[in-house]
Amino acid sequence: MRTEEKIRAFYGAMLAAYGPQGWWPARTPFETIVGAILTQNTNWKNVERAVANLDREGLLAPEALDAADAARLGQVIRPAGYFRVKAKRLKNFVRMLAEDFGGDLDALFALPTAALRETVLFVTGIGPETADSIVLYAAGRPVFVVDAYTARIFFRHGLIEAETTYEEIQDLAQSALAEDAKVFGEYHALLVAVGKRHCKKQAPLCEGCPLREFLEEGQPVAIG
Repeated sequence: MRTEEKIRAFYGAMLAAYGPQGWWPARTPFETIVGAILTQNTNWKNVERAVANLDREGLLAPEALDAADAARLGQVIRPAGYFRVKAKRLKNFVRMLAEDFGGDLDALFALPTAALRETVLFVTGIGPETADSIVLYAAGRPVFVVDAYTARIFFRHGLIEAETTYEEIQDLAQSALAEDAKVFGEYHALLVAVGKRHCKKQAPLCEGCPLREFLEEGQPVAIG
């Protein structure tokens, strides 16, 4: 099976096994942005606690975050870990929004997709995965999010090499799939589900994995 065919087949197999994942779990686009920034290097349960704290403190809005004292903000989001760093990243984002778009998220989202992604990436502390999560899940644009689960699963199935870059993996997925934000989001969420349940970092648990049928001789190969 060719690489692009296998990537498409993965989607059907995962969706049949797990069903729609309902990502991104947020009530508003801005809450999605906050979650995307907070989820770096932590698990989603911790993010949920931090977001709930922000909501309770009246800080789940761009203007409120921009005006908030950084030290106080750090304490509010403490459950998400690296709270001082993440507080700075949140404030960097809302400062950009205020200075360049008058605090109007719709004005930011009116940019063409490439310009939107570049603008978000220009914010200090926001890398490609976080930027693409914002562009995909908050703005609803068809960009494929690549994370550690994506790279691990694709590598173990022989779709990429260990040194394949983020952009190369993204291009590979986007060339294989329909240019559809809903499909990209669902695919990403399904890969996370496979990664958490089966394609673990050190010891893959292939029994019961919906992608097991696609393994070829010599696969999977563990990757750190």
